[in-house]
Amino acid sequence: MQFETARKNQLEKIKQTTLWDLVIIGGGATGLGTAVDAASRGFKVLLIEKYDFAKGTSSKSTKLVHGGVRYLANGDIKLVIGALKERGLIFKNAPHVSSAQSFVIPLYSTFDKLKYLIGLKLYDWLAGSLRIGKSVLLSKKEVVEKLPHIKQEGLTGGILYYDGQFDDARLAVNLAQTAISHGATVLNYMDAIGIDKDQHGKVCGVTFSDTEDGTTYKAIAKTVINATGIFVDDILKLDTATHKNLVRPSQGSHIVIDKKFLDGYDALMIPETSDGRVLFGVPWHDKVLLGTTDIPINTHQIEPRPMEDEIEFILATAKSYLNPYPTRNDILSIYAGLRPLAAPKDNDTGSTKEISRDHKLLVSDSNLITITGGKWTTYRKMAQDTVDAAIKAGDLPHVACRTMNLPIHGSTDQIQAGHWTYYGIDYNQIQALMQEDESLKELLLPEYEFTKAEVVWACRHEMIRQVEDFLARRCRLLLLDAKAAKRAAPVVADLMAGELGKSQEWRDNQIKLFNELANNYLL
Repeated sequence: MQFETARKNQLEKIKQTTLWDLVIIGGGATGLGTAVDAASRGFKVLLIEKYDFAKGTSSKSTKLVHGGVRYLANGDIKLVIGALKERGLIFKNAPHVSSAQSFVIPLYSTFDKLKYLIGLKLYDWLAGSLRIGKSVLLSKKEVVEKLPHIKQEGLTGGILYYDGQFDDARLAVNLAQTAISHGATVLNYMDAIGIDKDQHGKVCGVTFSDTEDGTTYKAIAKTVINATGIFVDDILKLDTATHKNLVRPSQGSHIVIDKKFLDGYDALMIPETSDGRVLFGVPWHDKVLLGTTDIPINTHQIEPRPMEDEIEFILATAKSYLNPYPTRNDILSIYAGLRPLAAPKDNDTGSTKEISRDHKLLVSDSNLITITGGKWTTYRKMAQDTVDAAIKAGDLPHVACRTMNLPIHGSTDQIQAGHWTYYGIDYNQIQALMQEDESLKELLLPEYEFTKAEVVWACRHEMIRQVEDFLARRCRLLLLDAKAAKRAAPVVADLMAGELGKSQEWRDNQIKLFNELANNYLL
């Protein structure tokens, strides 16, 4: 199915459908997961996203599928158990975009060895049959073998444990494809501009506009789901003008550096930073990702920028553990995501450590359903709870959830070399594209393995509409190396203009817009 054609088909489905069971606002992890859940139960589903899928927080994570070691320390046992179960289901249903990752915690006291070993043994035990590896004590020599650049002064040993890693934006687009394959109508670049109500004040649909051509649509619906992450309050204010904010964003920033700073397969986990948090150094797409921070902020925006203090904090923490250590000159890209945490009470201290990471599901007096909080690992369970709530609120037929054993688009156990594995079963079709047209084998840049064929594929099958969609979320180059992404932008724009039938003016404007965006990912 070609998605350029499919976009037209999806628009036709909007015009032809008189009543939806669910209209979902928001194309991040939770909204897309909800679309998959509802469509797989047989409901008539429309999902609209103002930007591209996972444009916001859902593409800016630390790329971990995990139960949350830190939540264990906070006593959130129930949250950890649930997340560990969901981690196992992601591995089972989307093995092409997720994998087990080994982590090493370097330790500098005997007491810490005992404390963390007990905690991680509990973590293993809580995972039950879905455990992916066994936590073990490491000698100083073994730690140095796994982390050659770890600071050795005072090092007494460490602990090896296992958790999950994934590609967030790739999973997001696969969820959109999965929802469509089950009959859902899914569209990016559609902005919800009104919540429609009947004479009794109950929500009965959504008014939205196509941000590409300005066309306005009305969708009549039995239920409306607000799954807009940090923007949930904006939608709630469309429902109730006097709404008091439900969410206070917390910013998590990351820096990306060369893989030489870890020089191995194992990730680094720093269990307690100067502000009492956890910091990770994770091998990802042949680079190393360092993060994250956790800073409460008062504003929300679609493209937050890491603050200077956050960058310095990450570098200072890395300097305490690595030799040689990364400096500002070694940073290839920086990025930040905003977590939708519960707004603090009046007596709150302002610390994000005290705010629950679990999700919240609310049904307003008008029957608008809002889902917020949570994290990528638990997206499927959040979606299940949301659809269950929609069944009740919209008086829909009671159909059991089917996503525990539902393969996500691309699902395959076959591992390809490098980034190709993230395409799953689509890999063979992209290879076929290159056989048909030899020019598509050409690399976008000599130093990266991304090909022209992938841009064409993304135009036809992955709903990209802008250069940014490809370079930020389909191939991830913007997050890996922002300067390189700027160099690739003209090639991507040329290919997209040809595939999507766009003008020279569109091409030039796209390059300009992308360069402005990419500058936010550079120091």
